[in-house]
Formats: sequence, structure tokens, C-alpha cells
Amino acid sequence: MSKPLRQKIDRTKTINKPAKKPSLPPLNNICDIDTLRTLIKKNKVRIVDVRKKEDYLKGHIKTAVSLPLAELLANDDPESIIAILNKLGISENIPVVIYDDTFGALASRVAWSFKFVGHENVALLEVTYDTWRKLGLEIERKSNKYPKTSHPLKVDYSIFADAEYIEKAQNDKNKIIIDSRERLNFLTEHIPNSKNIPYTMLRSENSILRSPLELKRFIENRGIDSNNEIITYCGSVGTLSGLTFFALKTAGLSNVKLYPKSFKEWKSLGKPKTEFKDATYWDLSAE
Repeated sequence: MSKPLRQKIDRTKTINKPAKKPSLPPLNNICDIDTLRTLIKKNKVRIVDVRKKEDYLKGHIKTAVSLPLAELLANDDPESIIAILNKLGISENIPVVIYDDTFGALASRVAWSFKFVGHENVALLEVTYDTWRKLGLEIERKSNKYPKTSHPLKVDYSIFADAEYIEKAQNDKNKIIIDSRERLNFLTEHIPNSKNIPYTMLRSENSILRSPLELKRFIENRGIDSNNEIITYCGSVGTLSGLTFFALKTAGLSNVKLYPKSFKEWKSLGKPKTEFKDATYWDLSAE
């Protein structure tokens, strides 16, 4: 009698073997409204609001946590960014969606920082908080906190550039440096051999960025080949160029870097720059 019983027990163990836990959905640079609402309902997303704390407390997207950009920039070395991820309860694989009220630029800088330290599953919300609110979508005022996590540190230097790297890239025909500032600022002074793609030309009427196809055509029309390595910079802390980073990624370019310290550091280091004293008389179009 014991043998059949053992066989029954063994079969039962096999039948009741725990199923493999399904992986959380991967995000692709930009998260649309419907996808985010679905993730909220399924409790499978961490939403990060990068506006000022007082704005967050007045109202934010349901379940969102607060991370003012200034808090991240106060100390943005990899270890400090990982500490922020852990504090916000962001585990290694959970999808993260980030938003702001500044056409995506502030959110882009935070999203890039998360990618830099190894959190790949991160995207920008396609609209600003103000648009979300005006659409009558779910908001709340309570401050959200989640259990701390232990996120591994996997620095991705393939998306990072510093001043030394920029210097070496200036005369490399396979590398393109893009200045994301407005045209007049670029014409006044910029890193030598850089091209100008103002951040204002990347947006659409209803979204922080144009559609992937529109961005692809826009980039191609400016002589940027998908095989080129692209390095973006802006005026100071990498917000506008962060938006350009995500625009290029959305357009399908794989080899894109951000120079987060941007032109402010470049000038402070006394690096060479191209200047046009009569910039106000130059053509201000980006063509």
C-alpha cells in the first residue's frame, strides 16, 4: 500500500509546483496614458513625480511618489541615485513612469539617471501632469511611501559622456554632438563642431514628444545617420538634452549619450567654444 501512496504524493508535488512568476511589462521610453492607467489598476508600476514637493502635495497622479529634481541633482553620483531608488521602493524590474509639468525635460533628466545606474525599465509619461489633470484622470493628494528595496548598481557608461569624452568626439566623423538649447543661445556660443536641434522642435501639440515616425524623419532630415553615435548637451544640468536623449531613442537610434554637466561645466573648465558676436542678426531657424 505504501508504494501507490508515495506515487500519489510525488504526482501531487509535481502538479502543485509553483508557476514561474511572470515578468513585469517592459516600457519603451514613452508611456501612453492608457498603458499607465492599466498599470496603476494592476498595481504594477512605480510612478515618480519630479515637480516641487509643494506641487506634489496639492495633487498628483494616483500612487505616485515625490522626487523633486533638485533632490536628485544635489548629489547625482551613482551611489546616491541608487539610494533614491531604494528609498522610493523601486526594485530592479518594476516599471517606472516619470512625469513633470515642464514638457518632459525635468522628468527626462531623472529617467536618464535611473537608466544610468541600471534601471532599464523606465519611461516618460507622454503628457504633463497639467494635461493629465485637465483630462479628468485619477489624481490624489495623499503622500505615498513604499517599503525600501535593495536595487543593484549597474552603471551604464554607454549612455554617459563627460568633458574629456566630448573633446575626443569633436573631430570624429562617426560621432555627432547635439546642442539642445534654443537657436539664439546656440548661435551666441556653443561647443565647436556641434549641431543645433532645439528642444522646442521635438514636441507635438498633444505630447511631450512627436511620434516615433515623425522624430525619425526629423532626425534624418538633419543629416543624422542611425549609425552615428550621438551625444547631447544643453545649458547646465542636462534637462533639455535629456529630452533630446529620449527623443533620439524614440526615433530608433541606439547609440546615444548624454553629457549631463553640459555647457555650464564646459565653460567653467575653460574649454574652447565657438562664438558669434552678432548672433541676433543670424538666421534663428534650426534648418
